[in-house]
Amino acid sequence: MENLTHINQQNQASMVDVSHKHISRRVAIAKSVVFLPNPILSKLENNELISKKGPVFQTAIIAGTMAAKKTGDLIPLCHPIGLESCEISIQVVSDEIIEITCQVSVSHKTGVEMEALTGATVAALTIYDMCKAMSHKIEIKHTKLLKKTGGKNDYDDESSL
Repeated sequence: MENLTHINQQNQASMVDVSHKHISRRVAIAKSVVFLPNPILSKLENNELISKKGPVFQTAIIAGTMAAKKTGDLIPLCHPIGLESCEISIQVVSDEIIEITCQVSVSHKTGVEMEALTGATVAALTIYDMCKAMSHKIEIKHTKLLKKTGGKNDYDDESSL
């Protein structure tokens, strides 16, 4: 069994020591897929949904960006990272499916996968929150890492792009 990075030699939870690592350019891309019932997406105009709470996609982009920047505060043992870039896009891919993509980057000693995953997830949760008055049948289907570069191991799930 592979060693867990957040468990120390005393078998206790611990933040990973990155002091010995070199700074490198780190990029991560994550995607959340959300099912929005047709009555909701039928209200789409100019690539935006307007709910009683305001513009849904623009609010979700802002919320996801804010969350990505706060990942170290939200996820125990994550390093606080000053992101250099966070881009969130929302695409309607069918009558009932949208995809949220979050790409983050930084020059640092540790990766940004959790920041990308957090950004995509919170954007999806924001869409749910803003649209739930129209339907509770909204589903956040999945969130997954698509790609990461920099550090010891790169990862690229080409089938998901």
